Amino acid sequence: MSVFGAYSRYYNLLYRDKDYAGEARYVGSLIRKHLPDAMSILDLGCGTGRHDLLLAGMGYEVTGVDRSEEMLAIATAQRTSHNGHPSTLNFVNGDIRTVRLGTSFDVVISLFHVLSYQITNDDLETAFATARAHLKPGGIFIFDCWYGPAVLTDRPVVRVKRLEDETTSVVRIAKPVLYPNENLVDVNYQVFVKDRTTGVVEDLRETHRMRYLFLPELEQFMAMNNLCMVEHAEWMTGKEPGLDTWGVCFVARG
Repeated sequence: MSVFGAYSRYYNLLYRDKDYAGEARYVGSLIRKHLPDAMSILDLGCGTGRHDLLLAGMGYEVTGVDRSEEMLAIATAQRTSHNGHPSTLNFVNGDIRTVRLGTSFDVVISLFHVLSYQITNDDLETAFATARAHLKPGGIFIFDCWYGPAVLTDRPVVRVKRLEDETTSVVRIAKPVLYPNENLVDVNYQVFVKDRTTGVVEDLRETHRMRYLFLPELEQFMAMNNLCMVEHAEWMTGKEPGLDTWGVCFVARG
């Protein structure tokens, strides 16, 4: 089963408090800043499609790609809530390292640390190659990732998250293991899902291996794929990244 497969059913509940609307507005502001005439967006690693729904609501034509069939099933079900024409929002099953859709887009995005799930140099190079292969000339690639200087300064710790709705309560425990020589963190998740009607509790376990990244290596991966960095800043704030900046957003132009 793929990463996120076991608890993809509870993904939207787990991230109910995530500011998807604010994040979509932030991405929209970057697009307007760097490519104001953009119309089409490709989202690599779209998950359950929450960002895509919002961006489509802004008038963009959005295609989301994800390798998790479970996630895409949720995204497709939510597609009915999109008020625009159905052709402006589509979801495709595919691996961001290898997928080729045979068309190009004004903007490629990859959000919520999808690039940090590409843990080897080959993974990263092929993910950047996919982005470049789908960009129109002068198009932009927007992505975020775990930022190495902050991960090593403000090291990951055990975190517990609790959320519930009318039918389900979820407790997620995240236990990280840092591998500094590999630039990797294993995030070991244990998720307790309780049916509030029956009292039945399901225990789910998954490990998400994440790579934290540094500015010079990202510039190299961009250069390998004829991309040029035009902006990098703290995610959502636009501030200069520092030792306390876990999430950094990058904009590259093709």
